[in-house]
Amino acid sequence: MIRGIGFQGSGCAISRASASMMTDSVKGKTEAEAQRLFERFHSLVTGEGDEAGDPVDLGKLAVFSGVKEFPVRVKCATLSWHTLRAALEGKGEGVSTE
Repeated sequence: MIRGIGFQGSGCAISRASASMMTDSVKGKTEAEAQRLFERFHSLVTGEGDEAGDPVDLGKLAVFSGVKEFPVRVKCATLSWHTLRAALEGKGEGVSTE
């Protein structure tokens, strides 16, 4: 269960808002639930995958659905999520959206 999570960093408003909402969304979830949330969120903001454009079960995160219209901003919205995923997978190296 994810009990303690936070972030610190600088970036555009989209990246900070996404990181903040991500931390609220995964608190109290299991690692498997957080991984599934990552997949749903990533599909939402990229417009890819089976759940593309489907904000069901994403709650407040659905506000990011319009990001897919601005591909350059997808990286902003997903950087913290990729960092979370790397942490859940035990990867200690840096994370990139490239």
